[in-house]
Amino acid sequence: MSLDNKFDVVVIGGGPGGYVAAIRCAQLGLKTACVDEFTDKNNKASLGGTCLNVGCIPSKALLESSHHYEQLNHGLDEHGIKVTGLKIDVPTMIKNKDDIVSRLTGGISGLFKANKVTSFHGRGKLLAGKQVEITSNTDDVSVISADSIILATGSRPIDIPSAPVDNINIVDSTGALNFDKTPKKLGVIGAGVIGLELGSVWNRLGSDVVLLEAQDEFLPAVDTKIAAEAKRQFKKQGLDIKMGARVTKATTKAKKVTVKYEDASGEHTIELDKLIVSVGRTPNTDNLFAPESPIELDERGFIEVDEIWQTSQPCVYAIGDLIRGPMLAHKASEEGVAVAEVIYGEEPEINYDVIPNVIYTGPEIAWVGQTEQHLKSAGIKVKIGTFPFAASGRAQALGDTTGMVKIISDEETDQILGVHIIGAQASELIAEAVLALEYSASTEDLALTVHAHPTLSEALHEAALAVDKRALHIPNR
Repeated sequence: MSLDNKFDVVVIGGGPGGYVAAIRCAQLGLKTACVDEFTDKNNKASLGGTCLNVGCIPSKALLESSHHYEQLNHGLDEHGIKVTGLKIDVPTMIKNKDDIVSRLTGGISGLFKANKVTSFHGRGKLLAGKQVEITSNTDDVSVISADSIILATGSRPIDIPSAPVDNINIVDSTGALNFDKTPKKLGVIGAGVIGLELGSVWNRLGSDVVLLEAQDEFLPAVDTKIAAEAKRQFKKQGLDIKMGARVTKATTKAKKVTVKYEDASGEHTIELDKLIVSVGRTPNTDNLFAPESPIELDERGFIEVDEIWQTSQPCVYAIGDLIRGPMLAHKASEEGVAVAEVIYGEEPEINYDVIPNVIYTGPEIAWVGQTEQHLKSAGIKVKIGTFPFAASGRAQALGDTTGMVKIISDEETDQILGVHIIGAQASELIAEAVLALEYSASTEDLALTVHAHPTLSEALHEAALAVDKRALHIPNR
């Protein structure tokens, strides 16, 4: 094999885990290649994986566009702003989303060039002897090798037999980002993070949205008080959330989708214009490694790794959605950096207990650490402080007082164990809480920290004070 095909590190996958890992490897002086197969609408190579191309970024672009539309439609009267003749141009909105994606994915290509990362477009497959087979979109095959290999191929939407995706009328999360007009009646199977975000986009733009969730508990990973407030707000916005609703069959005829589902009250049938299937994601391990180079998987199909993210094959690592833990882009990126440093000979650490979670609906939901229900079930005695945004001067000025901040601390040590936020800009506010948990801060630490006035972040300060019944701008109970 020529020196041109031999690398210190080969990364398979160019998403937020893979491309970050490749850049960090190159920064450390390692000769690095990244193999990625993603192709955009124009059949061109596009780095960034699901997150940048058809996930995190485009969905947030549409959420932002739909938020502006909703504000103009319903939210500015109290500011004295009157709008008439308002309409939505969906194709222009989709183009704006695509332009944002194009700029960011092109930016990764620029970063690869700046860091001297060699990029290969094609499907990567791990062979024996730490070799990687690359199959192009024209079925040309080449082979490269490396001393270390990082698997970072991410995940894909789960398919369900009862609702086969055709990406015309029954779509997955990718198809839901590319509607050419607002559906009159939209169904979403799954009321999790992705289902709620996509349902919110089209609900704001005028769709009559029904979410069919098979579980009986709404957002079970979220603190129960926050989840209850979220459900109340979403229903107030017009989202029809049906819990314990199991879809048994979805069929398409004459551009309509007929959905049959069962719940506690019996069998039901609804007719929709579009149906989004959003029931979770599964790791992309199909055809990722050859039979002569097997990688051990767990019972759910995730790749087994040790404490340094090494698989059952020496010097072969796996990160992101392929392995344990939450399927989050920022988690994948941190693992990418960590593995690059492991390969270089360092001893990095990731604190999996303080990874923030965000749902980018309106209101936003963000949390870090433990929930009250989990701590109580574990027998841990806690103190709790809450502060509503209705008592925040900045929230009043914004015209959005929905939600609250909730802080949970250890009853004996006062160490903060969890912070949960529902409200405007929760995705930004949670960063302070993440830092607090990373440094094992107490509620007293937050209470003694001066926060600018008037800001939304004062709600964290007040919630910390409320833990010990010291809140200044609400009555202490």
